[in-house]
Amino acid sequence: MVMTKGQIEAKISEVVSKFEMEYVGRGPKQIKTIITEDIIVIRLVGFLSPTEKKLAQTKEGVELIKKVRSTLFESAKDELGKLIKEVIDVDIAGIYSDVNTTNGEKVIVVTLNENLEKRLK
Repeated sequence: MVMTKGQIEAKISEVVSKFEMEYVGRGPKQIKTIITEDIIVIRLVGFLSPTEKKLAQTKEGVELIKKVRSTLFESAKDELGKLIKEVIDVDIAGIYSDVNTTNGEKVIVVTLNENLEKRLK
């Protein structure tokens, strides 16, 4: 079955949300995936735990959250890449992530070795 761009974006959101649940222990309140040419952007909103929200009230807490989340992501990004590749069937060039503790957002950027959007047309 050939999926539309919207269906692929929804499937990636589903895979990432499930991954977050299994790997971090909680999923985001909202998640949105956008495919643009050879880039996939995944925005997770409401992913901080109540403890992390409390920690985020100090500069040291913010640094700690970023360090822990970054370390977790680095150790799991290969697995996440495999899950995304199963959905899109395109080789992944890189996966990057950052968190914003002020608004409780996380962004994951996936770069691809070919233009996925063009392939879907």
